[in-house]
Order: sequence, then structure tokens, then C-alpha cells
Amino acid sequence: MMFLIKFNKIMFLAGLCLFICNSCNNVENKARQTINKSGEAVGKSSAEFFEGVTEGVDKILQPEITLSEDLKVKGLEFGKCIVERDSGSHNKNKFVLYLIFNENIRDTLLLKAYDKNGMEIGRTIQKIDKKAGQAKYFDFIFDERTNIEVKSKIKIE
Repeated sequence: MMFLIKFNKIMFLAGLCLFICNSCNNVENKARQTINKSGEAVGKSSAEFFEGVTEGVDKILQPEITLSEDLKVKGLEFGKCIVERDSGSHNKNKFVLYLIFNENIRDTLLLKAYDKNGMEIGRTIQKIDKKAGQAKYFDFIFDERTNIEVKSKIKIE
């Protein structure tokens, strides 16, 4: 009889241990799922935040570009621009501009660069001869002393 009581106690304790272990596993799994979902949400929010910051910084760092009315009428548009150093220059004097041609254009473009105070800092010209529907990146190289800075302005005539 004593053996049966001890056996029941052992079985009860074993069942209780199994129940507690199983409950701990469920809690651990729920915690892991919650952490994973939270981490995923934080990661997504962080990525969106940094993407927004990058876009904002890119917009601030890009020069303001104006295209003359005459060139607009001729069907010229522009897309992305990049400011970089020309080989051998310490200044950012290379202006790369994606031009879109909606009409046939055969002309010479004059680009004028202005600093953030509106003072002219450089000029360069480029001959273009493109058919309607074409588009291409063009490199406009200013004098090596020209430095296209943050908040610079580029006028295309």
C-alpha cells in the first residue's frame, strides 16, 4: 500500500513537471514570436526612416536646376543629376545630367553655375545633337577651380 502511495506521488510530480515544462515551452515560443514580430516591425520602420533621411539629404545636396523656356519649348527635359570631381580636380566641378529629348534637338547648351549666394562661379558649354525619344547622361566639366557646392544653382540656356 505504501508503495502505491509513493508511486502515485511520483506520477503526480512527474505529470506536474511535464505540465510546467510544456507551459514554459509555450511561453518561450510566444515570447520568441512576439520578439520576432517586434524586431521585424522595428527593422521595417528603421529602413523606412533611413530611406527617408537619405532621400532628404540627397534633395538638399542636389543643386537647383533651371532650364530656359526656349529649351523647354524645344522639347528638352532633364532627369537625375550627379555632382562629382573631375579626374585630377580637388573640387566638385563635374556636373552629370540625364537629358531627355522629346523633339529633335541640335543646339549648344550653356550651363552657368552659381553658389548659394547667387554669385556666378563657372560656365561650360556642350553641343548636343539628338533625336526625339532619345535620352542620355551628359558630363558638363567646369573649370577645375569651380566647386559645385550644397545649395548651388545650375542654369541651362
